[in-house]
Amino acid sequence: MLLWLCHLLQNYYHGFQVFQYITLRAILATLTSLGISLLIGPKVIRYLRHFKVGQMVRDDGPQTHLSKTGTPTMGGILILSALTISTLLWGSLTNIYVWLMLFITVGFGLIGFVDDFRKLKFKNHKGLSAKRKIFWQSILAFVAAVIIYFIAKNPQQTNLIIPFFKNVSIDLGLGFILLTYFVIVGTSNAVNLTDGLDGLAIMPVVMITAALAIFAYVTGNYNYAHYLQFPYVPGVGELVIFAGAVIGSGLGFLWFNTYPAQVFMGDMGSLGLGAALGLFAVMVRQELLLLIMGGIFVVETFSVIIQVAYFKMTGKRVFLMAPIHHHFELKGWAEPKVIVRFWIITLVLVLFSLATLKLR
Repeated sequence: MLLWLCHLLQNYYHGFQVFQYITLRAILATLTSLGISLLIGPKVIRYLRHFKVGQMVRDDGPQTHLSKTGTPTMGGILILSALTISTLLWGSLTNIYVWLMLFITVGFGLIGFVDDFRKLKFKNHKGLSAKRKIFWQSILAFVAAVIIYFIAKNPQQTNLIIPFFKNVSIDLGLGFILLTYFVIVGTSNAVNLTDGLDGLAIMPVVMITAALAIFAYVTGNYNYAHYLQFPYVPGVGELVIFAGAVIGSGLGFLWFNTYPAQVFMGDMGSLGLGAALGLFAVMVRQELLLLIMGGIFVVETFSVIIQVAYFKMTGKRVFLMAPIHHHFELKGWAEPKVIVRFWIITLVLVLFSLATLKLR
């Protein structure tokens, strides 16, 4: 919106041309979403408390979590509102990649909203049934996958890139649609499973988004893409603005979500942000690197799968409690220690993944 306005104003003053630069608009998008989050955060929290939108805590988990009962949840509305407004202000509204990101982020966020609402309404942890949740997630993911596949201008834009190898990629054909579906839905639910401690999920989301923004900038720039031997995807560089909006809104939310949390993001935030990460990785052709950068999300997800499968087969548990962050809590780790150590691991994995820009 503001980009369009600046484009008009540059006819009267050439200084407005500076707003055409993606890097500047990304910084402004970050600051805008951060400012919005900090400004409306206290009001959103008061609103949620007024309507008693409080977290329900499982009584079979760490006893320290019982004190969190009643803490406002559905804070995802704060994150999604800030990043959507900021993206619309500073992003190009003619860019289909930007609209797809907003479509998936808000769409999955609405699924999470219904899930959170049902949990609060019926006073249980079940919320939206797994079948219904996957059904709606699948529809949104397939729509996005099909659109991306058909707007691709050459086969390279739908190939699976193998990290660390030059000119090595796999032609997926229509399999690209299936891969995109699994990446979006899988990442969405993985972030959702990780969101169990104060600030545990949001900081890895911020760090991974920052790394994907760098890949988006490279992939969307012909000269950089050619030099680093990445597939050139025209227009995908505009996602750097979306990334800035996510980073700003995420940090703004962390201001209130840091231990001890004043608000939780709920499924509305975790499902929306997780889906955004998955789609982002697909658009910049870095699905395999997302597995590395999001190693914490992968481990959290597999800890649940292993726990459930082993319990069904033997009646015993592998972990004291799943997801695995609860296992470490029950082993005696303080909650802040689990959170910060998981952040450090994510930072290392993100830096390792960024090294593949040259190690190819």
